[in-house]
Amino acid sequence: MTKSRSLMAGKPRPMSQIKQLLRLHSQGYSIKAIARTLGISKNTVKSYLSKLESVNIEPQELLQLEDPALENKFHAGNPAYKDPRYVHLKGKLDYFRGQLEKVGVTKKLLWEEYIQTFPQGYGYSQFCFHLHQQLVAARSSSVLVFQPADKLMVDFAGKPMHYIDKQTGEVIACQVFVACLPFSDYAFAMAVPSQRIGDFLYALSCCLNELGGVPKALVPDNLKSAVIRADRYEPQINQSLDDFANHYNMSVVPARAGKPKDKSKVENQVKLLYTRVYAKLRNRQFFDITSLNEAIKEKINEHNQTRMQRKDYCRQERFLAVEKPLLLPLPEQHFELKYYCEPKVAHSGHVCIMKHFYSVPYALTGIRVKVVYTRNMVNIYAHGKMVAVHIRSYLKGGYSSVKEHLSSQNQAYLDRSPNYYLQKARSKSEDLYLLVEQIFQQDRYPEQLYRSCDGLFRLHRDSNPDKFAKACQIAIDNGIYSYRFIQKILENNMTDHQDEITQPQTLPAHHNIRGKDYYIQSTINFLQNEN
Repeated sequence: MTKSRSLMAGKPRPMSQIKQLLRLHSQGYSIKAIARTLGISKNTVKSYLSKLESVNIEPQELLQLEDPALENKFHAGNPAYKDPRYVHLKGKLDYFRGQLEKVGVTKKLLWEEYIQTFPQGYGYSQFCFHLHQQLVAARSSSVLVFQPADKLMVDFAGKPMHYIDKQTGEVIACQVFVACLPFSDYAFAMAVPSQRIGDFLYALSCCLNELGGVPKALVPDNLKSAVIRADRYEPQINQSLDDFANHYNMSVVPARAGKPKDKSKVENQVKLLYTRVYAKLRNRQFFDITSLNEAIKEKINEHNQTRMQRKDYCRQERFLAVEKPLLLPLPEQHFELKYYCEPKVAHSGHVCIMKHFYSVPYALTGIRVKVVYTRNMVNIYAHGKMVAVHIRSYLKGGYSSVKEHLSSQNQAYLDRSPNYYLQKARSKSEDLYLLVEQIFQQDRYPEQLYRSCDGLFRLHRDSNPDKFAKACQIAIDNGIYSYRFIQKILENNMTDHQDEITQPQTLPAHHNIRGKDYYIQSTINFLQNEN
């Protein structure tokens, strides 16, 4: 086989060889001699010489042109694009591209409509080829150039990883957080229980600690933990993520919804991790998320230390040499996740946060306050000012109260003590004081004793002072220190018979006569047993 036949049919010759052809032709060489000298076929020589006549330019002028300009003279373009069929189709390509976006519209349907209006047009395959060329041209994009330590792209892998619960044998799925510095392509990954804001920010803080610094901007996906409302121009960032970014002194620039190219580097890292992490760990079993993350970290280190194609360095070398020195320093304090709510102050002067009650100044009763709480503290704001600070409590149904926040009535309630009730009883009557004094000598729960005293104060307020004093004396004499006992005595007017009990007997003495004092004493015994 000759050299000329080994060349691809129809392939343009190098312009340096064509210049030699022109030079030999101008020197008077024959077609056969030119073909033999240059090692090309006679038909190729004839073809270029015929094109030389059509361009109507002297060979010496063509020899002065640069190779691209000379190639344009001999190969002015594909003749197919001068075809009348293409000229007709070219004006409709934009229309066809727009129609393909509609529901149910296919290339086959468009071709059928096209051929009905232009029967001499292209067949289906050529129609699809030109339409495809139009679609490819419409999807052109610019090349992104990344700066070192500028952005950190983050995302969650679409496929979870798993570990086995030792106690139940349940296979528990974990979400895989992936991050990437696009300049060096340095990657980070770890498994977390979910994509919720707490797990997301925890993984992000672990990533920054692993990098040993902070980039200027964070580029997350549009997950709810990062973006509350997606928008092409001004997305609404989750407030907790904003707090995180402010703590680490970086900006948040979410990727546009439906535009994966905005975070193309981390998208590519996810694909690589499926091969270099997922696949390599597929036959291993893990029994907790900690051991799973240790294995992921090991494989990620191997991935970062693997030499990249068409480059003489690995990702880790690029990161350590160029990018890490430019990262901003980490803050001295760890980030603490903040939660926000706007509860209404109840009539008790407390707000309910996670089923626990915290006091605020009583004057704020009935209005809504802003609460910012963390794992350890609860800060309450009203009218732009902090009005209360509490240590976070996890006791459900409990109360965290500051005495100064409460009303005078509630403060008095908190100030209750035996001494408080004794002083209050002394100010009302001596008999009541003696009875209260006996009450606090009982071995009973303090709250019950306080309520008994409150009931006695109410009876003192609503009853005749003399009758109340006699009732107290009866209770003391009989050793019954009960609110209900005093109440029954007053209701049954038993204080009126107290003097009669002490009078001498007027009836003749007889062992069958019981007398009034027996029945009064029986009533007292009954009330005593009832209490």
